[in-house]
Order: sequence, then C-alpha cells, then structure tokens
Amino acid sequence: MQQPYVRFDHVEKSYDGRQLVVQDLNLDIAQGEFLTLLGPSGSGKTTTLMMLAGFETATAGEIYLDGKPINRIAPEHRNIGMVFQSYALFPHMTVAENVGFPLSVRGVTGHVAHERVMRALDKVGLKGFEARRPAQMSGGQQQRVAVARALVFEPQLVLMDEPLSALDKQLREQLQYEIKRLHHELGITVVYVTHDQTEALAMSDRVAVFHQGRIQQIDTPTQLYESPSNAFVAQFIGENNTLHGHVSAMSGATCEVTLANGVRLAAQAVGVQQVGQATRLSIRPERIHLNPPSGAVQTLVTGTVVDVTYLGRYARLRMNACGLEDFIVTLPNDGRDLSLQAGSTATLGWNVADCRALDGV
Repeated sequence: MQQPYVRFDHVEKSYDGRQLVVQDLNLDIAQGEFLTLLGPSGSGKTTTLMMLAGFETATAGEIYLDGKPINRIAPEHRNIGMVFQSYALFPHMTVAENVGFPLSVRGVTGHVAHERVMRALDKVGLKGFEARRPAQMSGGQQQRVAVARALVFEPQLVLMDEPLSALDKQLREQLQYEIKRLHHELGITVVYVTHDQTEALAMSDRVAVFHQGRIQQIDTPTQLYESPSNAFVAQFIGENNTLHGHVSAMSGATCEVTLANGVRLAAQAVGVQQVGQATRLSIRPERIHLNPPSGAVQTLVTGTVVDVTYLGRYARLRMNACGLEDFIVTLPNDGRDLSLQAGSTATLGWNVADCRALDGV
C-alpha cells in the first residue's frame, strides 16, 4: 500500500489548554489528491490547514509530509504553496515581483526566476500583466496572481484557505474550474478549505466534513451526498428534510420509524441498531415525487402546499407533510405545469432507499 503524502497522526489543537478545537485527528492524504476540508465556522478545518502550513503548532500528535515529521519545521522550510482568502499580495510590488517573491527568498534570481514567473503567470492566464500592481486588477485577477505565486516554486503540496469566498458567483465558478484544471495538469496535491458545500462537491476528489473539531465523514462527493453517515452530514451537505421519530421495527438493513404524529415510515437503517432508538430521517427534496403513478414508489404520504417558489430550472415547494410545516420538495422544470396553489393537497412519494434513519436527537 502506497504511503500517504500527508498524514495527521492523532493530532490535537488547543489554544487555551482546555478546549480542543481539533480532536484526535487521523487523516491520510494521497499524493496528487484534491482534498477539501469542509465545515461551518469554528469546526476545526482552518486550524487543521494552518497546522499543516506551519502557522499553528499541534498541541499533540504528529503531522508527516512525504513520510517525514514536520511539526518542528518552520513554515518557510516546508516547501508548501499557500493561497489565502485575502490574496495577501504586496501592494507596492508589481505582479511579477509578487509572483517572484517566493523565489527570491529561496535564492532563485535572474533569468531562471524570470522564466519561472512567466511560466506561472501563463498557467493562470495572466501573461502580459506582469508590470501591473494589485490595485490595478480585479479581485479575480488578484486571486490568480496569488495562485501563480503559490505555484511558482513548483511545490508538490498547495494549501488554499477559502480562496474564492470574496468573489461573485460567476467568477467563483470560473476560478473553481481553473484551479481544478491546474490540479490535473500539474499533478500537485491540494488541500482546500471552504464552508461552501457546492464548491466542495464540485472540486474535490474527497471531502472531509468537520464539526466540533472532528471529521464526521470523509468520502467522495457522490458518497457524501447520496450516503451521509450521520444527521449532521445529511443536513450540512445539500438541502434535506429531517423527520424526528423512534424505531418501531427492525428488519435487516431496513427499519420502520414512527414519527411524533403517529405516521410510520420505512427507511434504511444507517445509524440505528435497535427498536425504541431515537432517530432522524433524512429525505432529499429532489427524491420526492409529486402525485406519483400507482406502484411507482414504495412510500406515500399526503401533504398540503404552503407555497411555491419558481427558480427557473426547478420549482421549490414548501409543504405541510409528515408533521413538518416546511417539508421541501423540488420539481425539475421539465415542461410540466408548476403553478400549484397554496392550500392544495397532493400525494408525496419516495422509495425506501431514499429515506435514511440516521443517529438520534
């Protein structure tokens, strides 16, 4: 088995000596992988990245890079590229000087440095901008300069701390594509931090979901979305209907859950093991069918339309169903009449495979 390029071995971090912001972190990252650390503010993802960069020191445990322990190695000697949310460009320097700065501190100058700077700028589509200063550039262009600076000394590992969060949606999506393209072309390892679930799903080979200093689940984007291992991941990744109840029957990999209003629903038994256990059911809005034909789905319930929001590619229905006043159903805009009226009654249906009984309340 190939040795991981980055390894966190029982790593912990506390700022006050009492509360752990990162708890017993064990994480392996393969060479050439694009791994995203995803989670809400305060979940430990940025602290994890900063310990890898060397800007924070682990309270316990060891971090390895290419098989070598790096806890006691200064940041400038780790040979790691870094892209910050704030760009962190020197305003008094030109673009070429900013990009070349990591080379100058490493003693690379003259023709060799010039060639590397031009090559890095070409990679990010900024050839011809080398004489400009950051103030003369847009936010997207400045972030490209920051990426070029992280790549110019040809590191094998690049860390990115929410690099696109300050950009508008269209530009953010464009740069997502460009960063992913560079990752493929250069074969570098990327560790990327974001709180944006869509960004994480779009860019990553794997995503590690952080909450309260621990990884809740690490998996491919598809597995995270389709098969969340607990209620936090289900709720954090994409939109999700959460129903509270108790297990009233178990049968192999499936179970029956009784909701507070007495409705009984069949589900996959993901985070439950026994009858009587509290659970939260997870059902994705796009997996729910409106007025399905007979026999098309396994579970049927009745709901009342609260309101309908037209969003172009799909309509978002808020329903009163299963004891939930904001039960969400999304319907694709495939030519059907989406002008449903508030107060109208409809049948909702889904398959057991799309209803997951996760950990309890």
